[in-house]
Amino acid sequence: MTVHSVSIKDLSLQYGNTQVLENLNLDIEQGEFIVLLGPSGCGKSTLLNCIAGLLDISDGQIFIGNRNVTWEEPKDRGIGMVFQSYALYPQMTVEKNLSFGLKVAGFKKDEIERRVKKASDMLQIQELLQRKPVELSGGQRQRVAIGRALVREADVFLFDEPLSNLDAKLRSDLRVEIKRLHQRLKNTMIYVTHDQIEALTLANRIAIMKDGVIQQLADPHTIYNRPVNLYVAGFIGSPSMNFLEGQLCQGDEDVFITNNGTVIPVASYDFMQPLNGNTNAVLGIRPEHIVTGSAAEEMPFKVEVDIDIVEPMGSETLVWTKLAGRSLTVSCDGDQQLEPGQRILLGFNPGRGSLFDAESTQRL
Repeated sequence: MTVHSVSIKDLSLQYGNTQVLENLNLDIEQGEFIVLLGPSGCGKSTLLNCIAGLLDISDGQIFIGNRNVTWEEPKDRGIGMVFQSYALYPQMTVEKNLSFGLKVAGFKKDEIERRVKKASDMLQIQELLQRKPVELSGGQRQRVAIGRALVREADVFLFDEPLSNLDAKLRSDLRVEIKRLHQRLKNTMIYVTHDQIEALTLANRIAIMKDGVIQQLADPHTIYNRPVNLYVAGFIGSPSMNFLEGQLCQGDEDVFITNNGTVIPVASYDFMQPLNGNTNAVLGIRPEHIVTGSAAEEMPFKVEVDIDIVEPMGSETLVWTKLAGRSLTVSCDGDQQLEPGQRILLGFNPGRGSLFDAESTQRL
């Protein structure tokens, strides 16, 4: 029997008549970095708190290693947890914050010193050990919070939106540090966030959640390029995927015909199963998969459009236009000189897009 690092079996959680999680199953391998991703209220933090033992589940089982920890106390589960709010003791120095839990657990002084030194060296907070939290920046406090989890030398680390209180630059810096930390430790890490950039850059696999249900569990490349349904396709990507409604039609050549009659050939599209007759569908294409100018000439589908809005973003420029009566976002090279009202040729390969059944919203 395969022993997973963390295994969740038929987990359900109910508050009164409200079902928050229902029959959820998830197996996480040793050393894997799993990100639970979704909007507020989707159940991701609730699931993490169930794994941590901070919430009593209504049904199901939770295994860490080969141990059933469903009803064990958090301190006995072999986990280290990092919270969004840092949760540091304000009256204690950084060193005492790091060592306090170990002292309570009865570790000997030399072992505590070894673990505190190892964690502070790894996080480069040696010079902060005698300071109190009030004397630290947000990024430094979060490093200390991570350090407090590290000194436990746990098999599994849980992160509950640890970077959401930081500014953009600090988030980017600490994201790299967390990734480096995982590569060095090779421990299992479960990370909750609503930030798709964090998810795509950190995860081995991403579990995208909605209403307490995992919609798709896959590696970042698959999640981004082959979303399993319309929800995942629309949630992942910034700017968001463009969507066109219409009908898939079989013939000598399979085509997608938008609601206003624009014909888009889909011969290059890799269907999950053979197309069986005509069906109402939605075609999704990411802004960066649409090209302009001479590059558009080579594409299976090309059309001339008028630019509505231009948004310079530095390395890229976002262009807003319309196709088949729907708003369309195009990501262009930042060096292109583009103006509102300008007429441009754009094109794309539908094979790089995503087709969804209009009724079930599932990928075709």
